[in-house]
Amino acid sequence: MDFTLSEEQQLLQDSAHKFLRDNVDIERRRMRARQGDNLDAAMWSQFAELGWLALPFSEDDGGLGGGVVESMLLNEELGRALVLEPYLANVVLAGGILSQAGAQHRADYLGPLLEGKLQAAVAIEEYGQTFSAEKSGVVFSRNGSGVVLSGSKHCVLNANHAEIIIVPACDRDSGELALFIVARDQPGVTVDSHRLVNGMGAGRVALADVAVDGVAEIIGDVSAIIADTLRRTWLAMGAQAMGAMACLQQMTLEYSKNRKQFGLPLSAFQVLQHRMVDMFIVCEQFRSLLLAATLKYQEGHADADFAIHAMKARIGISGRKVAHEAVQLHGGMGMTDEMAVGHYFKHLVALDLLLGNADQHQARLYRPIG
Repeated sequence: MDFTLSEEQQLLQDSAHKFLRDNVDIERRRMRARQGDNLDAAMWSQFAELGWLALPFSEDDGGLGGGVVESMLLNEELGRALVLEPYLANVVLAGGILSQAGAQHRADYLGPLLEGKLQAAVAIEEYGQTFSAEKSGVVFSRNGSGVVLSGSKHCVLNANHAEIIIVPACDRDSGELALFIVARDQPGVTVDSHRLVNGMGAGRVALADVAVDGVAEIIGDVSAIIADTLRRTWLAMGAQAMGAMACLQQMTLEYSKNRKQFGLPLSAFQVLQHRMVDMFIVCEQFRSLLLAATLKYQEGHADADFAIHAMKARIGISGRKVAHEAVQLHGGMGMTDEMAVGHYFKHLVALDLLLGNADQHQARLYRPIG
């Protein structure tokens, strides 16, 4: 495996870091999160102008042809900056599925998405069952040339802004899994918006006998499309978690150098030095897992899925460890909403719980013997 960044990759990382450092700050984020505003139209347009929305898509579809490594570099910077805009939901999840759809769907939806003119969501999460590429609580029945969809999905990322919602559904009779593109304003579609713990927008999507025509169906190996999109999404989530953890570790180190107790900086106390070293080790261990999972997926290794599930599980384990230490070492200030520490903590909690928590991904690592 080659861990060296190319000139183009280094330029992407540096330019993203500089732009987000100059244009995103914790005070503005805190106000927007309280107001439930997780989409700044002007900022989203700038993302499009910078090519970030087109980054992971093929040049044939108007994208920049970036791979999972480029996506990792960008998402790590988005995690560092605690960006509220729905990049994961709109570009990685919805875009990932649309990029594997037929030519007509790509022309109708992928082009506007890359230009920042379309907001989309994918309805995967449900109460009562974990995410899945094989089953869905939403059911459909075929009616001539169209279908009728019924059921509900919960915690749908970007449902509060989405103009189209991609819905996995199972045939009421055969159990066959299919994917449908449903317009938010379609009769029978209800979206109850809410915020996640990290301030990002989501919603409950209810479908009451929603009739769509056959053109709305995405044709192909649906399970494979969803599974591959989930892999890319978990990798992007891992990169955002890495950015958040690295920031927490660096912020805590700087705080310990400046905060004095008994006439000495906190960094002078050996017991606190050990705790900060532990934070650094946890961050570097997670970075190694993220790099391994990303490169194994890119190179098509047989154990790529194992590496991805292991990495996703560690978002919860490593993220909480780093966040707990950061809050405690900041003392009472770490518990306040005014400090950035708590916002990074909440973001790591959300990344752990979305699309399977640590326990669920750890369970996928075990195989029966014999």
